[in-house]
Amino acid sequence: MKLKLSIAILFLIVSCQKKEVNTDINQNINRDYYQLKIYTLQNDEQVATTDTYLKQSYIPSSKKYGIKNIGVFKLRTSETDTIQKIVVLTPFSSLNEIESLENKLLNDQSYLTTGAAYINANHDNPPYQRVQTILLKAFEDMPVLKPSKLDGPREDRIYELRSYLSSTEAIYRNKVDMFNAGGEINLFEKLNFNAVFYGEVISGPNMPNLMYMTTHKNQETRDENWKNFGNSSEWKEMSSLEKYQNNVSHIDIDFLYPTEYSDY
Repeated sequence: MKLKLSIAILFLIVSCQKKEVNTDINQNINRDYYQLKIYTLQNDEQVATTDTYLKQSYIPSSKKYGIKNIGVFKLRTSETDTIQKIVVLTPFSSLNEIESLENKLLNDQSYLTTGAAYINANHDNPPYQRVQTILLKAFEDMPVLKPSKLDGPREDRIYELRSYLSSTEAIYRNKVDMFNAGGEINLFEKLNFNAVFYGEVISGPNMPNLMYMTTHKNQETRDENWKNFGNSSEWKEMSSLEKYQNNVSHIDIDFLYPTEYSDY
């Protein structure tokens, strides 16, 4: 009886240790942080000033300090949506690296000189109307940014930036789980959505929400990819599960294309 009890206790201890190890492994995954800056621009002069700053100052100076794969995208405008926007996606290995880069740039004479028109703009002639900054942490199942490998004409590409809002923090976590353990990320990869990132928003105007970006050769390819996604047996099974019901309350979608100086 004592032997059986000892074995049972030992099994319980080992099981608990395995759970602790698995938890530690999950917690120690090195995940990127993403800084997403969205510039709203009123006119072509502001677009030109901000373009020049990003191309000649921000990107080369950031690369000098080890920051790679910076994406710069522009919003596709239409007859009903004429607001011009520039979206800048910068990946970092840690939160400290974000603050460190800012301090380095502010003390870099080359950066200050090449970006002078933007940095020292007058109050009555700003380089943008507003700039919104969103901070994200990469999902566990895609912990680092993957630059899009599309090689077709940049002006034809569709870089789709999506934001999924949820009603509460708990419901938001449920949607994040759907992407990771639920298999949504794997399905996007299987169907060649060429995702750049999936991120948990840790600071932004529409929390609780997650954001992600997929890339497509053109509008037709994008539409076909989403059709295949919606018709897939994996999505139908996943989305029908009771635990994943009503975990998105609103979706924002922006269609972007990469600038000629974007890293991808």
